[in-house]
Amino acid sequence: MPADPLADPMTHLTVQPTVAVAPAPPPASPASRRFAGLDGLRAIAVVTVLVYHLFPGVLPGGFIGVDIFFVISGFLITSLLLRERSETGRVDLRGFWTRRVRRLVPAIAALVVVCSAIALAIGGDVLVGLPRQILGASTFSANWLSIAADSSYFAQGAPELFRNLWSLSVEEQFYLVWPLALLAIALVRNWGVRLAIVLGIAAASAVEMAVLTVPGDDPTRVYFGSDTHSFGLALGAALALLVARLRPVDLDAGETAGQVFARRWLPPLGVASVLGIVVAAYGMHDDAAFTYRGGLLLVSVATALAIGAAVLPGSGLGRLLDATPLRWVGARSYGLYLWHWPVFVLVCAAIPDENDPQTALIVGLGALACSVAAALLSYRYLEQPIRRHGFGGVVRRVRMAMRVSRPARLWTWAGTAVAAGLVAATVAAMVVAPTATGAERFIQQGAASLKGAPSPVPSPGSSSTLRTPPDPHPVAQGPDIAAFGDSVMLASAPALQQSLPGIRIDAVVSRQMHTAPDLIAAAAKADALRPVVVVGLGTNGSISEDTLERVLDELGPRRSLVLVNVQAPRSWAPGVNSTLDAFAAKHPDRVAVADWHGAIAGHLDLLADDQIHPGMRGGAIYADALHRALLQLAEHSTVRVANPWDQAGPRPQ
Repeated sequence: MPADPLADPMTHLTVQPTVAVAPAPPPASPASRRFAGLDGLRAIAVVTVLVYHLFPGVLPGGFIGVDIFFVISGFLITSLLLRERSETGRVDLRGFWTRRVRRLVPAIAALVVVCSAIALAIGGDVLVGLPRQILGASTFSANWLSIAADSSYFAQGAPELFRNLWSLSVEEQFYLVWPLALLAIALVRNWGVRLAIVLGIAAASAVEMAVLTVPGDDPTRVYFGSDTHSFGLALGAALALLVARLRPVDLDAGETAGQVFARRWLPPLGVASVLGIVVAAYGMHDDAAFTYRGGLLLVSVATALAIGAAVLPGSGLGRLLDATPLRWVGARSYGLYLWHWPVFVLVCAAIPDENDPQTALIVGLGALACSVAAALLSYRYLEQPIRRHGFGGVVRRVRMAMRVSRPARLWTWAGTAVAAGLVAATVAAMVVAPTATGAERFIQQGAASLKGAPSPVPSPGSSSTLRTPPDPHPVAQGPDIAAFGDSVMLASAPALQQSLPGIRIDAVVSRQMHTAPDLIAAAAKADALRPVVVVGLGTNGSISEDTLERVLDELGPRRSLVLVNVQAPRSWAPGVNSTLDAFAAKHPDRVAVADWHGAIAGHLDLLADDQIHPGMRGGAIYADALHRALLQLAEHSTVRVANPWDQAGPRPQ
């Protein structure tokens, strides 16, 4: 063993998988040590995720909090393994995995039975897919089961109750595999090669994410995949190797390259990285190709730099991130992350008809308050006791209390009865769970209609057409229209095809407005545009006038534009509709708004439980709103569609 084991703790890395684990670790155990700044970074991570989910549209890039967690986990777990080897001469795999189970499983078990029981009481869409989700939660395979079920993380119409557990599955799979991989890497004697291997793992994962990303398609596969989304964990592990190699670092002595970098450049880089993370949380979008082709990797690199700067001896950034409020939130970040999404889904399911921004704010704040309360109770009465004393130790303490205290016996039996009732309700919820939400059924029907045979298109010479006198300002018909939309248009497709035979519809779940210019440019290149273009986007995020101007530029001067406004219980919906109205007023000769929001307002019962997606009857109202916009275009637009008497040739396809 080297004289300074911290200089290279992997040199003699060994394993003793059968060593028994004491119920309570000693005070000096590796698990009891902490690094400066990690709790603060955890707080930043969980706050961004909570805002992203509970207050949609406020922080479009808040999902990057998960990547911050990944880097922290990779760094901390690898550091603990290396420190355990340097202090005890071994790595106890059984002890490591037991600590992970103690840390993760109790809170997840409580979350699943409590929320499943409440979901059973509410009923409806909130139960969809529950057996698969509970299986994923209990086996830490939620990410792969969701991928296999083609479940979208980004879809607005299918708010799965335990969708957020996908990231814990990725982490737990890392906890299972990484200690074994670390043992294999330890066989390589050259430290630089070992570091290169870990960095190579990170690079391979990031490259795979970039290669498999298809712009415009739902990115759930690359976002959920343990293979494509492990670069943050690997970067954290690589940082742990660097920190273990360089400690102790004397920043006041010597002029080695490492000391110069750590003293002069790492502190400002760490501060800049934290600021960069904040900027990314505001500016990164979950459906932008850049996000998966380098964006999340940059966030992970920034997080690694922030950790490196925070753990330096005497680091100002570490002291800042260790501020009491940040440490408090960071210490409870696991419970906050666990509870916030299921609670939000349950609150939204219980209040399905609210659509104004004030109510959306109240719903978000209410879900936040309930999540904080649940997380605190879990932290105080479940997570901490089991972490300190182990499962067996908690059971022994409860038995001892029951022997000496009658109130303790009553509380224990009452708690046991409640737990049994929650488990029974969870089983019942799994039995009665439907296979698809109402919105999903509507969307599936729409997708099936687009795959069917095209509707017959009336020819200019048909008798029904000839009975109508020539119109100098003809209203656009189906063959004149190319429509681009999201899942709302997709659900309305059967009614649109019936109302406007021959219409060309390109609609995809979770699509956002900022993709429209590229979609239109690609369609123009493929000669697939028509005289009138309908854009039905905005359900899934805010829009900008600049994007709409780009859409109009891509259409060119000889095409008209119809913008379909938004009906959705989302905070950004009123802003989207106002922007569309203002843009149409600015271009009255070429742009009209189909008032879907106003048309469906008195018929919300025709929508799915999500108050977004229409069935056939709701789709007919969607088609009628579009028809009224086409009439407006015919009256005011300076761009005219071809009169059927002007040409005998076929309409655009």
